[in-house]
Amino acid sequence: MTDTHTADATALATQMAALGRAAVGCREALAQSSTDQRNQALLTAAAQIRARRPEILEANRQDMEAARARGLSSAMLDRLQLDDKRVESMAKGLQDIAALADPVGSVSAEWSRPNGMVIQRVRVPLGVIGIIYESRPNVTADAGALCLKSGNPVILRGGSESRRSSAAIHECLVHGLESAGLPQACIQLVPTADRAAVGLMLSGMTEYINVIVPRGGRSLVERVQAEARVPVIGHLEGICHVYVDRDANVEMARRIVLNAKMRRTGICGSAETLLVDRAGAATHLAGLIEALIDAGCEVRGDADAQRADARVKPATEEDWRTEYLDAIISVRVVDGVDAAIEHIARYGSAHTEAIVTDNTATAERFLRRVDSAIVLHNASTQFADGGEFGMGAEIGISTDRFHARGPVGVEQLTSYKYVVRGAGQVRPG
Repeated sequence: MTDTHTADATALATQMAALGRAAVGCREALAQSSTDQRNQALLTAAAQIRARRPEILEANRQDMEAARARGLSSAMLDRLQLDDKRVESMAKGLQDIAALADPVGSVSAEWSRPNGMVIQRVRVPLGVIGIIYESRPNVTADAGALCLKSGNPVILRGGSESRRSSAAIHECLVHGLESAGLPQACIQLVPTADRAAVGLMLSGMTEYINVIVPRGGRSLVERVQAEARVPVIGHLEGICHVYVDRDANVEMARRIVLNAKMRRTGICGSAETLLVDRAGAATHLAGLIEALIDAGCEVRGDADAQRADARVKPATEEDWRTEYLDAIISVRVVDGVDAAIEHIARYGSAHTEAIVTDNTATAERFLRRVDSAIVLHNASTQFADGGEFGMGAEIGISTDRFHARGPVGVEQLTSYKYVVRGAGQVRPG
């Protein structure tokens, strides 16, 4: 058994190293590729996704059937499921990414020194990117396309629950690469469901992988953050808040709260806590709770929320710290915008927060003081999405404070270098 296990581990390490070498080998080809080439690959892949929609949906049906048999949660099933609309959204996302300006080689700043040297700050790819994700097969398309557009070879490791769907989508991306004369290895999909492949990407492939991006649940992200030996871009949780101020329009607040919580409960931009201004509770609180419960949402609240509606279950201290990713929300009445900001600072995950109010001064106070990656005024937290930001798509939402923050799109997948042009200058002693 030990010999067999050792042989399997050695074979996997060899297989993963081959992926790494192939990815590194693509860097020069991508560096020399034109914007038109990369765009052609994306547009052809989009056309392939549309043409192969029946195959993709059949692969997804098989994944869904297996996932239900394994007892996956409703949130995971929602992330996994594809339909005509979601397949079309993937194809449209690739087109949108192709339409974006090419960040590679763009000059973000330029200045001259007194000695005549001209200095430019020029955007360059990050390098080989490893992306580890669960459930969502659309990440295969989004991540592959964003990395290609930004000139980065990518190694994709999707969850075992989405392996058939991801493989079908990956075939479309490979077809696009081939049509544009680019190496297939620019976008690689780890071909094994062996969980040891994740460990190798995190700590055993540092000579190949430059950056890791995790996209999935808390356990995955915690593992990546703990074990990765290369930089990580990502977020641990999406404990998102909606604060309804005393000056909020009642109907607007109802629409925003319902959408923020119930549009899709299993995504990281779903609202998990509703905060209501005590000064507006008499006019806002009961109606919001009723609307949520009528929509099928379980409400857990403080004493004020329980008094407003007998169907509200008592909230515990843990509820304020919980990312439900389900049709459950915690509700608390707070003493104005400053108390809302304090609650968010204590319990939030620095992901996405929204304020609903017609008072501009209150809104600006909230937007300035809340230290999260995304803050919104009079809009749903479900807009926390690179596509909705005009980025075509995203690899994920970053709550980091270095390099990338918020939706991670093509620009966030680049770094920069300084290009200095002189005319024989030497530094005086």
